Amino acid sequence: MVQRVLPTEEARDLLELVREIADEQLLPQVDEAEAASRFPREVFTLLGRAGLLSLPYPEEQGGGGQPAEVYLQVVEEIARAWMSVAVGVSVHALTCFPLATFGTSEQQERWLPGMLSGEQLGAYCLSEPQAGSDVAAIRTRAVRDGDGYVLTGGKAWISHAGHADFYTTFARTSDDGGRGLSCFLVPADAEGLTFAEPERKMGLHSDTVGEVLLEGLRVEEARRIGAEGQGMQLALAALDSGRLGIAAAATGLAQRALEVSAAYATEREQFGRPIAENQGLAFLLADMAAAVGSARATYLHAARLKDAGQPHTQEASIAKLVATDAAMRVTTDAVQVLGGYGYTTDFPVERFMREAKVTQIFEGTNQIQRLVISRQVLAQHR
Repeated sequence: MVQRVLPTEEARDLLELVREIADEQLLPQVDEAEAASRFPREVFTLLGRAGLLSLPYPEEQGGGGQPAEVYLQVVEEIARAWMSVAVGVSVHALTCFPLATFGTSEQQERWLPGMLSGEQLGAYCLSEPQAGSDVAAIRTRAVRDGDGYVLTGGKAWISHAGHADFYTTFARTSDDGGRGLSCFLVPADAEGLTFAEPERKMGLHSDTVGEVLLEGLRVEEARRIGAEGQGMQLALAALDSGRLGIAAAATGLAQRALEVSAAYATEREQFGRPIAENQGLAFLLADMAAAVGSARATYLHAARLKDAGQPHTQEASIAKLVATDAAMRVTTDAVQVLGGYGYTTDFPVERFMREAKVTQIFEGTNQIQRLVISRQVLAQHR
C-alpha cells in the first residue's frame, strides 16, 4: 500500500474509492481485455458515473473540483490496475481543457456538462503523420464557409479514435505558422468524419489508437474554441497538464511492476530459500522502489506548484521525463526478477514493459522534454 499525504479527508476517501474500483473492477479483467485488444468503453462509463473523469475541473462547471495533487494520484491508482484506462482518463481530461479554459460562457453551458458528466468520452486530435512534436507543421485545414468552417485533413495517433463522442481538433485557418492554428469541437456524428484501421501497437492494446480523417467536414462557427489563430496557445497551455497525467500514469505502472516483483521474490524459492533473501536481488528491488518514489515525488512537486498558481512548465517536463524513464527501467527489472517466467505472458510484467515504452514517446518524447527543460534552465540565466 502506497503511503500518501493528502490535503483533505475528502481526498483520502476519494483515493480509497478509486483503489476499491481498481482492485474489484479493473484488475480482474485487464489481462483478458489487453490480450483481446478490447476497448473497455464500459469501464470509462463506470469511472464517469463515479465522478472520476472530471476531477480537475471546477464544481461550477460540473467537475470534481479537485486540485492537481489529488487528481494525479487518482490517475496513478488507476494506472496501477490498468494502464490503458489511466491513459484514457488523462486524454479525456486533456480534451476538455480548451473548452473549460478558453471557451465562452455560452459554449461552456452548451457542451461542458455533457463532457464532464462522465457519459461522454473525448479524443484529442493534435498530432498528424508529419506533425508530432512540431505542432506548427499541422496541415489539416479549416476553411471558412458561410457561418461555419469546412475541415479537411487527417490526424494520427489519436486515442479513442472511433470510440469518442467528441473530438477536440486543431486545424490551420491561415498559413501563418504556429499563429495560424485554431481549435474546434467536432461531434462524433459529423458528416465527413471517418477512421482508419487501429494501429497495431506493441502495448496498451486496450487504448485504441488510429487515424482520424476529416473530409469536407462542416462545423458551425460556434464550435471554434477561442479566437482564430489561438490554437497553438490552447495546445501549449494543455501540454503541462497532459505531461503530468502521463507522469502519474507511468508511476502507477511502475508501482504495480514493483508489487508483482516483490510478491514473486518472497514466494519463489531457489536453493532452499526465497530468492528475496539474495542480496543482489533485494538490492534490485530497492533500486526499483527508489525509482518509483522519485517519480512520485517529481510529479507531486509539479502538481503542487500548479495548484499554487506558480509556473511549472519545467517541473512538468522533469516529471514526465523522470517518471517515464523510471517506468521503463522498473518494468524491465521486473522481467529480470521473474526470470524466465517474466518473459512469458503467464505473468503481466512483460506487458508492463511493453506499456512503459510508449510513455517515453507520447505527450512529447523524452528528447523533447530535455529540450524544454534546458531552454527553461538557460532562460533563467540570460
